[in-house]
Amino acid sequence: MKRVGILGGTFDPPHIGHLIIANEVLHAKELDEIWFMPNQEPPHKIKTVSVLNEQRVQMLKLAISGYEKFLIQTIELNRKGKSYTFDTIKVLKEEYPEIDFYFIVGADMVEYLPKWHKIDELMKLVKFISVNRPNYQLETSFDVDYVEVPDVNISSNLIRNRIESGKTISYLVRDEVERYIKEYRLYES
Repeated sequence: MKRVGILGGTFDPPHIGHLIIANEVLHAKELDEIWFMPNQEPPHKIKTVSVLNEQRVQMLKLAISGYEKFLIQTIELNRKGKSYTFDTIKVLKEEYPEIDFYFIVGADMVEYLPKWHKIDELMKLVKFISVNRPNYQLETSFDVDYVEVPDVNISSNLIRNRIESGKTISYLVRDEVERYIKEYRLYES
């Protein structure tokens, strides 16, 4: 069976931290691919995304270009309303019965797992893989695998704030993503 890791998020914008997590999990768990899955409206976040869905997908394409094992899955962008992982995984398992899916989360989400929609049923459908994040614990009563990744304290919020303040984002995102952000004047105040 093919083994695919899913890395969900707003990717608003995608940054080097996302790529490091994907690469570390891909190799540590010997997965065949990582699917980056931009979400529509994550139930755990208050603020919605800052740019159009098409722009987030385009930035993701630029971020993963050249990485043949990194792909984009837009299933959640095609649905309106809140994106629940349970619903997404159910559909993916029906569409791709020949794939074993692994859902990648940061330590911040591990702490939040008890509040996830239909978490007990979800745990039967997909294997969770957690990665460390600065200032978060990895303790949970749920069956979650763990991959240690280098501590890179970069967030999309940090990048948006730096752009808004006129600061550099070089080396925080791939050069292609930075050029796209500048060309379309994204995240400027």
